[in-house]
Amino acid sequence: MQSDRTMKKKNICRWYNETSAMKRAYEEGKLDKKWMENYCWNGGKGCIRKKRFEEEGYVSPDYILPNGSVDKNLKKTAGKQVAEEVVK
Repeated sequence: MQSDRTMKKKNICRWYNETSAMKRAYEEGKLDKKWMENYCWNGGKGCIRKKRFEEEGYVSPDYILPNGSVDKNLKKTAGKQVAEEVVK
């Protein structure tokens, strides 16, 4: 069985880096590994976030999943983070 590190090197999406909301959410334990395996570590194949960014220049909100659906937990977290930044 291959490690996550080996798998990521094979066909990682070009946008899976420190600016990736999906990468951050996964590393923080807020997103299931299946999203990484099916989209981010699969070259971004079928990813709505990637498609919209590359074709329209649109940056999806952090709570939009690769299939275009809304993750309610990420949406709650995103709202909380924005509120905390405003207070600072």
